[in-house]
Amino acid sequence: MIEQAFRVVEILKEKKLTLSTAESCTGGLIAKSITDIAGSSEVFFGGVVSYANEVKHAILGVKNETLVSYGAVSHQTAEEMALGALKACFTDIAVSTTGIAGPGGGTDEKPVGTVYVGFAYKDKASSRLFNFSPSLSRNEIRKMTCRAVLQLLIDELSKI
Repeated sequence: MIEQAFRVVEILKEKKLTLSTAESCTGGLIAKSITDIAGSSEVFFGGVVSYANEVKHAILGVKNETLVSYGAVSHQTAEEMALGALKACFTDIAVSTTGIAGPGGGTDEKPVGTVYVGFAYKDKASSRLFNFSPSLSRNEIRKMTCRAVLQLLIDELSKI
């Protein structure tokens, strides 16, 4: 993870872009991974850990209709969280995570290991669904999500 985080910071510096995070299931792990890198303060402005729907709505601007219609764990919520982080932290790019790390909380429709990752750049957002094995531990799902987000950032930043 350290190599990926280092690469993200390096690319952000090269492209003169800034990053923020909106994390639910990862609980700040992405922000920690980025800020573990010396010099990250040049490109990382901050993050919001939004475990509660009230925080997703009040701080990140996720619409109540989105939370009611699609749920906290959805493409729509991930995208709105990322857009909210852009605005809240005044950055060029934002990523978000929302999912079910377990061991409880899963359903047939959204089992443990279901994670949506949002990516926002220039007021446009997209999201990806990751289905990690429900047999993994909570910590493993969180770490795998963090690795997936860092790789997603590397991939998306290469397109900018």
